[in-house]
Amino acid sequence: MSLRPLADQVLIRRREVEEQHPGGIIIPDTAKDKPQEGEILAVGPGRMRDDGQRQPMAVAIGDTVLFGKYAGTEIKLDHEDLLVMRESDLLGRLES
Repeated sequence: MSLRPLADQVLIRRREVEEQHPGGIIIPDTAKDKPQEGEILAVGPGRMRDDGQRQPMAVAIGDTVLFGKYAGTEIKLDHEDLLVMRESDLLGRLES
């Protein structure tokens, strides 16, 4: 199944951050913070401006982005946890 976001929405897969703990300390999943970095899987066509034109999206599929801790709506699609959020909720795009 696929999902195409509407307007200025984006579909994001959280990036799992590898953690190394000195001394072999294991932190349970419930105590870990969720990553605030992810990869864009799909983008909407853009927000409709007052003059009837579409505002082009500043991000594209495959971009790595940062977002707020509580931003977006969590959904489950094909047994995978994903986020849907507005482009304005994104903090920035990571460039290598």
